[in-house]
Amino acid sequence: MKINKKLGVIVCILITVTIGVAATSPKPIITHYTNLKVLPKDISSKNLQEIMVDDFQDGLGVTCSFCHANSKDGHGLDFASDAKPEKEISRAMMRMTIGINKKYFKLKHPLIGSGALTITCSTCHKGEAFPDGTGEQK
Repeated sequence: MKINKKLGVIVCILITVTIGVAATSPKPIITHYTNLKVLPKDISSKNLQEIMVDDFQDGLGVTCSFCHANSKDGHGLDFASDAKPEKEISRAMMRMTIGINKKYFKLKHPLIGSGALTITCSTCHKGEAFPDGTGEQK
């Protein structure tokens, strides 16, 4: 009987501690981005940053202001704005990249930023905003 009582007390203490830890653990911050048309609307800030840095900045050799307009108050960038045509061109290029990976490389659900992609921004751009043959001067 003494063993059953001790076991019951231990189980109660473990349950209480588990509930206490679960109740006090920080909740993940959910960021809701506006005006995402190709990237998933529930994308994490970490994944979005990786795509913007690894795919666009590195792949095209550009900074954020290449596609994103300045904010109206003059401080920083307005990431939701569609004021710059480069942003819609980027969307079209993302759709094209996804389509090529689906059609020719048989990826069922290709996502920009995925390591499974065969064709990426860097495939053609190779660190240049305007790859050769586009008519843009360097």
